[in-house]
Amino acid sequence: MSSDGAVKYADVIPEHELAERVRHYYTRYYRDTLGIPDWAAHVAHREAEDRHERARLPRLRALVGDALARGPVLNLGCGTGGFNVAAEEAGARVVGVDADPDAIAICELKRRVRGGRYVRAAAEALPFRDGAFALVHCFSVIEHVESVERAVGEMVRVTRPGGALYVHTPNAWSLFEGHYKIFWIPFLPAPLARVYLRVRGRPTPYLAHLRRLTVRRLAAAFRRAGVTALELAAGDPPRESVGPLRTLAAAYYRLTRVTPFIELVARKA
Repeated sequence: MSSDGAVKYADVIPEHELAERVRHYYTRYYRDTLGIPDWAAHVAHREAEDRHERARLPRLRALVGDALARGPVLNLGCGTGGFNVAAEEAGARVVGVDADPDAIAICELKRRVRGGRYVRAAAEALPFRDGAFALVHCFSVIEHVESVERAVGEMVRVTRPGGALYVHTPNAWSLFEGHYKIFWIPFLPAPLARVYLRVRGRPTPYLAHLRRLTVRRLAAAFRRAGVTALELAAGDPPRESVGPLRTLAAAYYRLTRVTPFIELVARKA
């Protein structure tokens, strides 16, 4: 084999290993942890996460202005790094942070293949100086932290004056549980939630990792951290609109004006 051929072959091995690691990571999450019946479809979606994150970028730019382009950007709860890849392809400078060692191991492999920077750390103790980032991006992460208030405080601390913070998280008032992907009753007590999941044939331990958040609680956390300039976006459309309870769900959202997800942009003065 020529030296050029050997180099190309060596390049293929990490790509193949990366794909296998991502597939295994999300199979364990969707099939084993959450017990989702159509888990394979969700794994396939995650395998194409770079492409899906590219599709999200125009909306993010519209919401945060030039903060994404100015950078640097902190992707808090980076998971397996799909947003990092998409944002870096668009010219942004991004640092990915996650507390999950398995996710960071995949990100380190992704760094070898595609570049980037990743750090393992908890949201409540970020290893960065004050004002290090023009934008903090936090998508479907804040509901998993140990302390929402401390995590928000750290996010604000590492954002520079004039910078932005973007948070996307399920709304506690929603009729849909976005992780288990099933119909949900808002503020269902934990004992009843476990019974409901068992009836639906779903594992229950993951409930301990979820915080059901409201706009009021998030806004209060930002105010405590000294940020009062908050903007709420329209958010994603209700996923229940295509299910058997779509008529009930549509009436609920229309009457309450609740959005199933909270999409918030905070501006640091």
